[in-house]
Amino acid sequence: MLTYDLTERAGAPLYEYLYRCLRRDILSGKLAAGERLPGRRSFAEHLGVSPVTVDAAYSQLVAEGCVEARPRRGYFVAALALPDAAAEPPPTPGRPEPERRWRLDLRSNRVDASLFPVGTWAKLTRRVLSEDPEALLRSVPHQGLYELREAIAGYLRGYKGLSVRAGQVVLGAGAEFLYLMLAQLFRGAALAVEDPGYPQIRRCYLGSGAECIPVALDAQGVDPAALRASGAAVLHISPAHQYPTGLVTPMPRRQELLHWAESNGGYIIEDDYDSELAFTPRPLPTLSGIDRAGRVIYMNTFSQTIAPGLRAGFLVLPERLLPLWRERLGFYSSAVPSLEQHVLARFISGGFYERHLARLRKTCRERRVAVLAAFRASAFAGRIDIREPGAGLHFLMRVDTALADEELRARAEARGVRLAFLSDYAARPGGAPEHVLVINYAGLGGEKLGEAVEALEGIIN
Repeated sequence: MLTYDLTERAGAPLYEYLYRCLRRDILSGKLAAGERLPGRRSFAEHLGVSPVTVDAAYSQLVAEGCVEARPRRGYFVAALALPDAAAEPPPTPGRPEPERRWRLDLRSNRVDASLFPVGTWAKLTRRVLSEDPEALLRSVPHQGLYELREAIAGYLRGYKGLSVRAGQVVLGAGAEFLYLMLAQLFRGAALAVEDPGYPQIRRCYLGSGAECIPVALDAQGVDPAALRASGAAVLHISPAHQYPTGLVTPMPRRQELLHWAESNGGYIIEDDYDSELAFTPRPLPTLSGIDRAGRVIYMNTFSQTIAPGLRAGFLVLPERLLPLWRERLGFYSSAVPSLEQHVLARFISGGFYERHLARLRKTCRERRVAVLAAFRASAFAGRIDIREPGAGLHFLMRVDTALADEELRARAEARGVRLAFLSDYAARPGGAPEHVLVINYAGLGGEKLGEAVEALEGIIN
């Protein structure tokens, strides 16, 4: 029987990846015209997926004319006028398909692009270009422009209460670049990551050749017993607002994790990716702020608060790690464009960033309240349970249904709606319960909210 490795789908929905695999083999001639495809149920059992997944893949192939559905006989490969193999090579395995345009995307957790301060950014860019154009031609230190590192350190001292100097700050081209740098810094050491957790962290570490160990969460965050059993020397966590569960690690657990790092000579990477979007009056202090042994690396980016296209993030290294960083990574040039560094430095030091954050928090808070109210007043309100920690751009919504996650996904995608499930983020089998949606609400402004409620009514009910 046909066999495809569905674990290599790189985040694509199961049915879509299966459809692509079958379509590729049909167009390349590997599946010949007239050949019968496996029955839906037997094929689903063989691949370890729901029959709905196979049905959705077959239906798409039928709609495109690649497959014929013959009543009471099954599905057969259609006769196609295939190009000559010498004239057109077969598709390259792994070549990305064009990104699908969704009518409604509840998976992406990006801030609404309309909130970007275009006017301020343009004004500061013109000022940099006119006042000191030669500065853009000079090389930037490998840790980043000093003025920007000083602005970031000043912001962290004032807003987060961290004792930081510019020499501890390292600039990088976004979170993924920083993950790769950290994997090189700790080469040879095993890194533990939260499970369920943000998959890109795990992919970046594994792609760098690092040993990456998923560690289970309990109701307070990373389970200390599971962490100790993992044998890891480095822990990567988001204690302020874990993605995707939304867990906030309480102070006693934070102290326990710090004790683990101190007693084992390990380190904690504190990924503070969206703490600026906490709506509670007094968020807990950062791990870095209560670390007295120099065991915490603080990291953040401007993707959530300014724009994902601004590939700029930063690390704050404890003093004890600076010599090792310079030894292992000091030969790298700064990966953030010089112009963006100069503009961002002025944006932060001039107070524009704090004013922008105040407006952003207000808009996101209002949008969150509206989304939660609309969902709780909807026709599907009796079949959902919302877990809402009061932070970030997403929340969890458990759905009372007998349908598997893949069946719900197929229903949604047939309507042009992209959903995320908690089970999508689990590295270990059974690492997350089914029927839990990760609702990213940032894009649900205006008429999009009504559209989302209507779409979810059709999917859930």
